[in-house]
Amino acid sequence: MEKIKIEMYYTLTCPNCKTLKKMLKDILPEFGDRFELKTTLANGPVGMVRSMKLGIHSVPTLLINNEIVFRSVPTKQELINKLNSY
Repeated sequence: MEKIKIEMYYTLTCPNCKTLKKMLKDILPEFGDRFELKTTLANGPVGMVRSMKLGIHSVPTLLINNEIVFRSVPTKQELINKLNSY
């Protein structure tokens, strides 16, 4: 079975990004290896081009299978519910 791709756009100075990254690191192990997490620096060269194409204007932004699911930090339960829906 192919892993479900989660991509998080962040910047180095964003405090909410650190919160979301920690939350993902805490929650994802509960799902075994169903998900593959990739973090993308939104203001890096590649991240800037991709975020423009996807219409990402704020961080943190979380995508699952290239679809934007959160444009801010969700509650832990919202995140778990969203992951359970895949």
